[in-house]
Amino acid sequence: MSNKAFQDHYPDDTAHCYGCGRLNGRGHQIKSRWDEANPDESVAFFTPQSYHIAIPGFVYGGLLASLVDCHGTGTAAAAAYRAEGREMDTEPPLRFVTGNLNVTYLKPTPLGIPLEIRGRVKELKGRKVVIEEWIIANGEITVRGEVVAVQMPGEMFRQLTQGG
Repeated sequence: MSNKAFQDHYPDDTAHCYGCGRLNGRGHQIKSRWDEANPDESVAFFTPQSYHIAIPGFVYGGLLASLVDCHGTGTAAAAAYRAEGREMDTEPPLRFVTGNLNVTYLKPTPLGIPLEIRGRVKELKGRKVVIEEWIIANGEITVRGEVVAVQMPGEMFRQLTQGG
């Protein structure tokens, strides 16, 4: 299996996401991978900057939701490839979009420290993958989330590659 991040396998046409797109220079560019120590979990790291502020000392909740969202769709894609026994750079591409996002804020998340974003496949059925997630700050879970990710339909890919 490749050691590249899930998002690094996305085709160029689908690599512009603000949260995880490698081609979006202003985005978060999170990098999700299967955890080597626990291969049933995915992991990514992100350190919020001073402008990701909610109130002094704490992270804006919208940023935390976007981390859950993008880590979830990346994990969904990797899980779908894994279920098919395929590498993530094989054709046809499997790319997922958010069908539903649920985020629960358990406690304030401190600003300026590395955050650990973790996910686990809860359900994989057809074109739908449900990922349960949590964000850890200073060893404590501050956010829990769930992403229902839906495989991007072929017509979306065709629109992208044919210019609209």
